[in-house]
Amino acid sequence: MDTLITVLHVIGAVMMIVVILLQSGKGAAMGSGLGAGSSQTMFGSSGASNILTKMTTGLAILFMLTSLTLAILSTSKKSKSIMEGVSQPAAETTPPAASEPAEEEKAKD
Repeated sequence: MDTLITVLHVIGAVMMIVVILLQSGKGAAMGSGLGAGSSQTMFGSSGASNILTKMTTGLAILFMLTSLTLAILSTSKKSKSIMEGVSQPAAETTPPAASEPAEEEKAKD
């Protein structure tokens, strides 16, 4: 279920980016209205703005719902550790250093 929601979330985000980039800015219509060239909309002068605006709204709602769902699902799960089930190694004790070699050197001198 998490994978399905994550895939839906990513697809919705990419589609929202594409739809937003297809929209023209608010100031772009002023130049075309004054005879400065043709309008840069794909579907005509005003038809695309309504469709793209509705698509942006729908995709934004989808994005927010999937974000909230993924956040809720991630907090409700038990956290897993990769170290789960691994026994802790026993502490290694090093034997104390022997002081005999130092005494043998003094005896030789």
